[in-house]
Amino acid sequence: MKATFILLFSLAFLVTRAQPSKPAVLTLATFHFDFPNLDVVQISKNDQIDVLDPKYQNEIEEIVKKIMKFKPTIIAIERNPNEQGVTDSAYLQYVQNKYSLARCEEEQIGFRIAKQMGLTRLYCVNAWGNFNDRIARIVYGKDSVEAKKFESYFEKNPDSSKRVLMPIVFKKAGILATLRQVNDETNIKKDLGNYLIGLFKYESKPNDFLGVDFETGRWFSRNLKIFRNIQRIPAAPSDRILVIFGAGHMNILNYLFDCSPEYIRVNTNHYLE
Repeated sequence: MKATFILLFSLAFLVTRAQPSKPAVLTLATFHFDFPNLDVVQISKNDQIDVLDPKYQNEIEEIVKKIMKFKPTIIAIERNPNEQGVTDSAYLQYVQNKYSLARCEEEQIGFRIAKQMGLTRLYCVNAWGNFNDRIARIVYGKDSVEAKKFESYFEKNPDSSKRVLMPIVFKKAGILATLRQVNDETNIKKDLGNYLIGLFKYESKPNDFLGVDFETGRWFSRNLKIFRNIQRIPAAPSDRILVIFGAGHMNILNYLFDCSPEYIRVNTNHYLE
């Protein structure tokens, strides 16, 4: 019995050793702190907050402390790669106490954590999707007849009542409560459904896939490219990657990280408790 136990233990140890470790990933879904209102869901002035207000600054500091427990060694943010130089410059000035943080979450959370972790940069990994020729002609107005039909369908969206919209809570309950809400695994999965109705189902003529092609280019292509940009960041198995992005992106990014053989995703709300 003792010999059998030792053999089994040895085999288990060898199997564990044989499995390569992978970079851990924490995806932090956020609302946009500076309220650019470039998304489908618009936040009215009455529902907005000023994150530079002292009470919100204190709350952000607490959020940073919670995320710091993940001990990130790499931080990826929702900025385009062509903004890397400007971002590097602003971050360096911030580290040198020569720069005041802007209202955006990339700086309010990302810059703070990067500085405390002693990181030299944050990686700009945002990307945009691409449309096929037919969709491009509609979106960019070259096919004006189809563009009007498409816009009319968008404005009269027959699936509006089916959209899953989370209540706006940051003004009433604070930033942390909002982050817990948008990082809830169930809420993230439900959010993906919003991209499978409405314009996704639009047909210019019966049984075509114009709406599918539109969402493929607008949303699915975009997030696959963002994921590819994250893959391009040099990462060792021991690295810990923090990804700070608008909440809508996590319905695809989280799934990609979960499916990927290259990463291990951790539960964000475990750190926001």
